[in-house]
Amino acid sequence: MPKPDVPVIRNRVRFGRRRLGRGAMLLGPAFVAAIAYVDPGNVAANLTGGARFGYLLVWVLVAANLMAAIVQYQSAKLGIVTGQTLPQLLGQRLGTTSRRAFWVQAELIAVATDLAEVIGGAIALNLLFGLPLPLGGLIVGVVSMLLLATQNRYGQRPFESVIIALLAIVAIGFLAGLVTNPPDAPSVLAGLVPRFEGANSVLLAASMLGATVMPHAIYVHSALARDRHGHATSAASRRRLLGATRWDVGIALGIAGIVNLGMLLLAAANLQGVEGTDSIEGAHAAITVALGPGIALVFAIGLLASGLASTSVGSYAGATIMEGLLHRRIPLLTRRVVTLIPAIGLLAAGADPTTSLVLSQVVLSFGIPFALIPLLRLTNDRSIMQEQANRGPMRWALGLIVTLVIVLNLALIYLTITGA
Repeated sequence: MPKPDVPVIRNRVRFGRRRLGRGAMLLGPAFVAAIAYVDPGNVAANLTGGARFGYLLVWVLVAANLMAAIVQYQSAKLGIVTGQTLPQLLGQRLGTTSRRAFWVQAELIAVATDLAEVIGGAIALNLLFGLPLPLGGLIVGVVSMLLLATQNRYGQRPFESVIIALLAIVAIGFLAGLVTNPPDAPSVLAGLVPRFEGANSVLLAASMLGATVMPHAIYVHSALARDRHGHATSAASRRRLLGATRWDVGIALGIAGIVNLGMLLLAAANLQGVEGTDSIEGAHAAITVALGPGIALVFAIGLLASGLASTSVGSYAGATIMEGLLHRRIPLLTRRVVTLIPAIGLLAAGADPTTSLVLSQVVLSFGIPFALIPLLRLTNDRSIMQEQANRGPMRWALGLIVTLVIVLNLALIYLTITGA
């Protein structure tokens, strides 16, 4: 047999490494968007779901994360192919009154998002250092301003790197407890069977859905992809960028999904039936008893990282929404100050922080159709997306996602009103 040509093999290896490196350099926007999927609202909803209902709602998280991956790819694809954000495209197609009304609901969703993230960070600082919640919320706001200043001064790549580092801390913080006490495998599998147990389980399912399929992440991902990659004008560059984006979304949303599921399993395995675990503070105390102070400390650090990173991304999203729909650009730092006020006010008024977190996620779930339906119509439109327009299977998948979200929210309204 002829001997292999060593120089040829080495060249192929070098070429493969260079190609892999170039591909890795295209990753990042989805990791920023993924932070929205592991924010403090997720912590409250997932811990409450696991503590109250055990493994019952595992299927909700799995389904929601699959939906999120499909949706986030569509948003990124829209930004890459058109060179515009979802709010910009909507702003061009809506009349003045409709555009402003649409902005009002999107802005309310952004405020609900920011509320959850600032409150979560404040709770973490209270757990770690005993700081009063209003002071903790103020500190979270100041630190998030510094993170946004990184994006303003140094561009998107350094900002992505900071967010990815915080995502790693979040993952370690929320998954460490599973190593100490793994969940029951048969119960996890049983939780994959779709079912509810009364109105409270539907309320929590809607909260978990609102925390997982995030409206502001849908709006902002088109901007993140556009700002990083620009407008891909040729078919070849579009294919290359969209291929990298599929990997970006798959990896980032996969990590977020594992973290979300890990939080629910942690609560189901260690907190179910334990009194006081309907709040993050109570869950933290129960984790301390069940798993030890070391795991509880790591959990609190993960919660703090979650709040800091997600509130920065939320401000980025809010600025994207306002610029696209109102055609006005407000500096990110200015917006950060304005949107911090409701959260600080709520904390100062003494509102229960965990209840506020869960309810904020329910509000988010009602905002999902307003982001999903336009995304579906735009990405299906061949005059906008050219050869990248959605075809039959994807059209059906996105249509099914929109339908499921609307049906779940209608069921939530009915069950809540009737008290079923």
